Amino acid sequence: MAEHPPLLDTAQILSSDISLLSAPIVSADGTQQVILVQVNPGEAFTIRREDGQFQCITGPAQVPMMSPNGSVPPIYVPPGYAPQVIEDNGVRRVVVVPQAPEFHPGSHTVIHRSPHPPLPGFIPVPTMMPPPPRHMYSPVTGAGDMATQYLPQYQSSQVYGDVEKDEETKAFEALLSSIVKPVASDIQARTIVLTWSPPSSFINGETDETTVPELYSYEILVSSTGKDGKYKSVYVGEETSVTLNDLKPATDYHAKVQAEYNSMKGAPSEAESFTTLSCEPDIPNPPRIANRTKNSLTLQWKAPSDNGSKIQSFVLEWDEGKGNGEFCQCYMGLQKQFKITKLSPAMGCKFRLSAKNEYGTSGFSEEVLYYTSGCAPSMPASPVLIKAGVTWLSLQWSKPSGTPSDEGISYILEMEEETSGYGFKPKYDGEDLAYTVKNLRRSTKYKFKVIAYNSEGKSNPSEVVEFTTCPDKPGVPVKPSVKGKIHSHSFKITWDPPKDNGGATINKYVVEMAEGSNGNKWDMIYSGATREHLCDRLNPGCFYRLRVYCISDGGQSAVSESLLVQTPAVPPGPCLPPRLQGRPKAKEIQLRWGPPLVDGGSPIFCYGVEMSPVEKDEPREVYQGSEVECTVSNLLPGKTYSFRLHAANKMGFGPFSEKCDITTAPGPPDQCKPPQVTCRSATCAQVNWEVPLSNGTDVTEYRLEWGGVEGSMQMCYCGPGLSYELKGLSPATTYYCRVQALSIVGAGPFSEVVACVTPPSVPAIVTCLQEINDDDVESPHYSPSTCLAISWEKPCDHGSEILAYSIDLGDKQPLAVGKVTSYIIDNLQPDTTYRIRIQALNSLGAGPFSHMIKLKTKPLPPDPPRLECVAFSHQNLKLKWGEGTPKTLSTDSIQYHLQMEDKNGRFVSLYRGPCHTYKVQRLNESTSYKFCIQACNEAGEGPLSQEYIFTTPKSVPAALKAPKIEKINDHICEITWECLQPMKGDPVIYSLQVMLGKDSEFKQIYKGPDSSFRYSSLQLNCEYRFRVCAIRQCQDPVGHQDLVGPYSTTVLFISQRTDPPASTNRDTVESTRTRRALSDEQCAAVILVLFAFFSILIAFIIQYFVIK
Repeated sequence: MAEHPPLLDTAQILSSDISLLSAPIVSADGTQQVILVQVNPGEAFTIRREDGQFQCITGPAQVPMMSPNGSVPPIYVPPGYAPQVIEDNGVRRVVVVPQAPEFHPGSHTVIHRSPHPPLPGFIPVPTMMPPPPRHMYSPVTGAGDMATQYLPQYQSSQVYGDVEKDEETKAFEALLSSIVKPVASDIQARTIVLTWSPPSSFINGETDETTVPELYSYEILVSSTGKDGKYKSVYVGEETSVTLNDLKPATDYHAKVQAEYNSMKGAPSEAESFTTLSCEPDIPNPPRIANRTKNSLTLQWKAPSDNGSKIQSFVLEWDEGKGNGEFCQCYMGLQKQFKITKLSPAMGCKFRLSAKNEYGTSGFSEEVLYYTSGCAPSMPASPVLIKAGVTWLSLQWSKPSGTPSDEGISYILEMEEETSGYGFKPKYDGEDLAYTVKNLRRSTKYKFKVIAYNSEGKSNPSEVVEFTTCPDKPGVPVKPSVKGKIHSHSFKITWDPPKDNGGATINKYVVEMAEGSNGNKWDMIYSGATREHLCDRLNPGCFYRLRVYCISDGGQSAVSESLLVQTPAVPPGPCLPPRLQGRPKAKEIQLRWGPPLVDGGSPIFCYGVEMSPVEKDEPREVYQGSEVECTVSNLLPGKTYSFRLHAANKMGFGPFSEKCDITTAPGPPDQCKPPQVTCRSATCAQVNWEVPLSNGTDVTEYRLEWGGVEGSMQMCYCGPGLSYELKGLSPATTYYCRVQALSIVGAGPFSEVVACVTPPSVPAIVTCLQEINDDDVESPHYSPSTCLAISWEKPCDHGSEILAYSIDLGDKQPLAVGKVTSYIIDNLQPDTTYRIRIQALNSLGAGPFSHMIKLKTKPLPPDPPRLECVAFSHQNLKLKWGEGTPKTLSTDSIQYHLQMEDKNGRFVSLYRGPCHTYKVQRLNESTSYKFCIQACNEAGEGPLSQEYIFTTPKSVPAALKAPKIEKINDHICEITWECLQPMKGDPVIYSLQVMLGKDSEFKQIYKGPDSSFRYSSLQLNCEYRFRVCAIRQCQDPVGHQDLVGPYSTTVLFISQRTDPPASTNRDTVESTRTRRALSDEQCAAVILVLFAFFSILIAFIIQYFVIK
């Protein structure tokens, strides 16, 4: 939809070659109206007919649709486009136009599903049913009166509508759902191999035209709770084979495979059922102790999974209490408990368990250590401090050494406060090895000891340890106060310590300050142990808030109340020099300035401007007031003046600014020429510009504005240079820039905006490389024996326009072609196979090669014969060519194709057939014609021959009618004949001949341009025969040439003495003349009849013996 051609005229739609399906009724009340939907070239429109099938029509075309109620049908279009209704002379047209583009890099085309059902009821046109396109947009019905059917009235119809669900999407889902169930192989107890095939495009006996992707994503679903049970995903990937591990032995499983491509999933396949093999039991859990005495241990255990075979026995092994890692069997049987006797008190023994079935013995369980009952615990170690708090201490201790790991021991934690005088008191009694003592006092020392006991008695107390609680954070310090005089740039503050230090010494104080009376941005300005600080480097006339907090070992206190202090104001600082506003005039200058950077802590209420000539240091005040601009008058034109500015607040005037020299007219520089931008890399660009006309003063600096949006550029350089290098740019991005020249009197206008694009990357891989069918090749020089025609799709240029393509032919040198998507490779060897691949090139380099295809040229067709001209005249040429070349086989049916160059320099076909001669007629005289010929057989059309040039001669004048003779007297007669017009600029003269009596030769008596002649040499009683012909005098560049035409009919004249009129003599002469004349005409007629007869006979012979 990138280009929109003009709307087609309605008369073009209502032409006689388009059948009208139903007569439209157009009325003003909108009951029925024809609405034209325009389809642009290269686009397609899809509608749904009454039988439910889709009809696809490609542009350019207009679809007349009849609306029974006059409403416009909704048109659903691709993203980025919108339908627009145009009314022209009462006829409404729907045109699809682009909206404001929203570019998202790397985005893909999204098929939008329409919220409405497709519009039914379109009249089917069987002859207009091409295969549906890849993207289909259907007009649909909406709410209200939009449910009325719209009927297409003509066969040439198709417009964009939106997709509710495109047929290709449904077909692709069906393709993904056609995947067959996986095949199970190499079935083991805990592993299995599943293999499957990609979805097949061969569905229901027909091949789906949907493009099959090269790579799918597959998901394997497995269920162990039946075919209809819950399935769990165990694999997602692109492979077509997977090995499943960690399966349960002797278990029925069901597996399905589901195909996915580009976030589109098909339905899962049928389930493949399989059962894993049986094996040895699982490793059992360690045995646990059921009872313990001083001389025996009773152990119990649970049976593990038998993995498809009943457990035959359990094997219990122990190390006999030796602890050397060597085990021996102490029990084997089907019981799940066993009592070991004859043991010693406090004896530790390690045990492990295994199970056995018909497939083998499982591995041993983890080793466990159990002890028999013994004596009271030994003295434990002293408790250890884990973490201390302000009111609590967290302690930890360990078991006494030599205590069995499985023996139940309890502990008593006792504590003594140093100042209480009550001694140790128990704080904890239990089996845990850690305890937190709470409700203690801050920064206080406490003593602890621990006692272990069991059923046999108590141990001795551990050694006493001492721990101290942490101090608390200190209280809030007193509000700070000012010490001494407040200066404009500094003052000193002091503060008192907090009343409560939290039980620890204050380590340091921190002072924070915020600017403004209500400022909340606090900055630390001091940190130390002293309780006073000098606040310096302040601004005059400003408010400052100060607060303090302290830090000890117990933490950080809260902040104190804030102190508000204002520094006294001072006169303002120096201003920037005044600047020129507008263009200077001959006698006045308008100045403008801004406030000083430092106002001294008080508002500026007055400015003063002083002026002095450059050559004299005699300043005088030209302005004093509160405005920030002024006009200085009564100046001399073309003279330079110095201006300086100072500002005043309530404290007085500040210092003067630096001087500003300004010269009165002429004016600022002219507009700069557009700058030249050179991209040195993807992130760096060099901008150069030229010096403009200065208009009487030198250019002092240039301003370069740069930005990514044409209407929003920012100044990136200001200086006297003529170039600037910009860095940190984004690759493959369009930037805009302009430059402005400035002089001491002002700034010139900006130059024109120049756009540049940073370099991109190399193009993407070329796709869809394929051969073009010979019938689709339109090149006249294409030969299937020495040429191969290929086509491909334009790849993504990655931000840089594709400049050319490189075609790799294997052993041959790669071919470089232009920005085309098809190419004819010539100069190849006949009957030869070539491996072809292609890559795209842009300004950055070459992209990757495409996939390789193998193409083969056809054998050579016959060579062209030699062309000869065997007969010619001024209007026709008879051409003849040979019987073929030695390379042509006798069994080949050779056809010849004769071509002639037309007025436009193109060769057009004259003859195609097996004959070896052809007569070219209706030619112009004295004209050169170019001919070429080629031979064709089953191998194809052979090469064109060289160009043959044959020239027609100039035509001779036509035969004149018989001259007329008029006797003047006995010795003089006048002969007259018809006059001819000049032939194409060549003059025509005449030749008159006479034959006396019975002489055998005519003699020329006149040659010239006249059409009459008086012959004065008559003799009495003699016969004279006269004839005349026209002669064309050709004015050729090579020389003069006469073309003599045929002579006229001979006229007989008998000279006699002039006597009185006698009827008998006159009748005799006229009779003789008439008879003589009739004899000549009869002779000519006989010759003409004989010539026609022989011509017909020769034509019949050629037709019968040569052509057939």
